Amino acid sequence: MKGWVIGIDVGSLTTDAVIMDEDKRVLSFSIVDTGYNSTDAAREAMTVAAGRAGLELEDVSRLVATGYGRAAVPEANKRVTEIACHAAGAVYLFPDTEMVIDIGGQDSKVIKVGKDGRVQDFVMNDKCAAGTGRFLEVMSAKLKIPLDGMGDISISARGEAAISSVCTVFAESEVVSLVARNCPKEEIVKGIHRSVVNRVWAMTRQLRVSGGVTMTGGVAKNRGVVALMEERVGRRINVPDEPQIVGALGAALFALREK
Repeated sequence: MKGWVIGIDVGSLTTDAVIMDEDKRVLSFSIVDTGYNSTDAAREAMTVAAGRAGLELEDVSRLVATGYGRAAVPEANKRVTEIACHAAGAVYLFPDTEMVIDIGGQDSKVIKVGKDGRVQDFVMNDKCAAGTGRFLEVMSAKLKIPLDGMGDISISARGEAAISSVCTVFAESEVVSLVARNCPKEEIVKGIHRSVVNRVWAMTRQLRVSGGVTMTGGVAKNRGVVALMEERVGRRINVPDEPQIVGALGAALFALREK
């Protein structure tokens, strides 16, 4: 029987599954909302991914789970931290990766990676929403702008509003004040993105690297954030075609190692 494996990443906002064969080829993936039941979300993500690959779940020989909800996947043969999985997935996609910047829904992580894809060091923000996807969600709701449209709006800005607070609550008050002063919306959005980047950059500076930088997580889809982060790091950043599945991809790679 073929050595198909599944990697699954149960995150705070989405649950992602990747099916890979024994030759390390990705056969399919899925992204579903986590909702209130992580176990159900994991089962749905795996079922959808299996269907897209033309497989049944019973055809899969091994399952590795990662993410904050990895304990909610009873079928998992092994559970691995999301830090290790994002590192492995990023190096698989971009072999020059020495640093991974993962901006997720509820936390952000900066990971220093060795040539073998193993974690050498990391810095994590999981105590505050600033510098995370949640911060951007709050701001998009306040400005009544679709979350997936903020990047294009930011890129079009000629100027940039100054948002000094690193706290989501206080930053929200600053945005309300800027709106009241009729500050152009695109300049406010760029200022919001700058606030996220500054928060993550403070973490990035703690890990000195000279090689490639790869961004993972849903916020990597935001062109405005990526552009400002590239300004900060002084080089082009690798962005996967689907940055949300990198953790699940790494979990699938761990599954293959354990076969």
